[in-house]
Amino acid sequence: MTADTGDFRRIVTVCGQPLRVDVRAGTGTPLVMCNGIGASLEVLDPLVDHLSPDRTVIRFDAPGSGGSPTGALPQGFPRLACTLGRLLDTLEHDRVDVFGYSWGGGLAQQFALQNPRRCRRVVLAATGTGVLMVPARLEVLAKMMTPRRFTDPDHLAMVADTIYGGTARHGGADLVETLGYQRTGGSMRGYLHQLAAGAVWTSLFTLPLIRQPTLLIAGTDDPIIPIVNARIMRRLLPNSTLELHAGGHVDLLTRADVFGPLIERFLDSERPGRGYSGRATSER
Repeated sequence: MTADTGDFRRIVTVCGQPLRVDVRAGTGTPLVMCNGIGASLEVLDPLVDHLSPDRTVIRFDAPGSGGSPTGALPQGFPRLACTLGRLLDTLEHDRVDVFGYSWGGGLAQQFALQNPRRCRRVVLAATGTGVLMVPARLEVLAKMMTPRRFTDPDHLAMVADTIYGGTARHGGADLVETLGYQRTGGSMRGYLHQLAAGAVWTSLFTLPLIRQPTLLIAGTDDPIIPIVNARIMRRLLPNSTLELHAGGHVDLLTRADVFGPLIERFLDSERPGRGYSGRATSER
């Protein structure tokens, strides 16, 4: 079931959950993009703008963020991955690549695990293994407990260097502009539901079962996801490559001109597995 929203997006109801969806039509294997916690699909606009314009890109607001209403109860990543699969059925897309950023990286990992034949390749950026990971400092975690940074530009500018690192350490103005793509919406309850999904889930023991070619992108100055987590994931994922950069948690967005082409090269590579190298900083 779909309804026109008037902003070139639409609402698709799956398993009783309305989801706000954006599909950029193109060719080849579609790329499904799973967003960070509390963020609307527009936040990834800078990255999408630097992907090939011919690539089909599917984005959605997770329940409780952007234009997707909060569900009655929290949904864990296994249920969300099932819902994502049903969404793709409704959109009539079969085999896909999946991209997961931050919180969305957990959903991407779970989707790849539950759909080994449907999911062709995986890109995981600034993400970890859930509750069983090397955590951020308490100061950082405390500032992540609220979605205020998405609705209050002054607050975002004040906390950006502490929680995001990288380019955000040079001042929050550029980041405020980048996150200005964020659509207001969602709810505090929806944000807490998403926090709960990550708090009761881990991929630490199932990563060896994710055999799809996987590209890990991680910043060495990421306060939210300490770099050791990416190194652990690199060792546990049997067909993965780790691309390190000197930036932080949101450099994927503030330097989309660099990371968009990197992702494109991986998705189009004929040999994207453990021997793949997208650029000189990769670890194999």
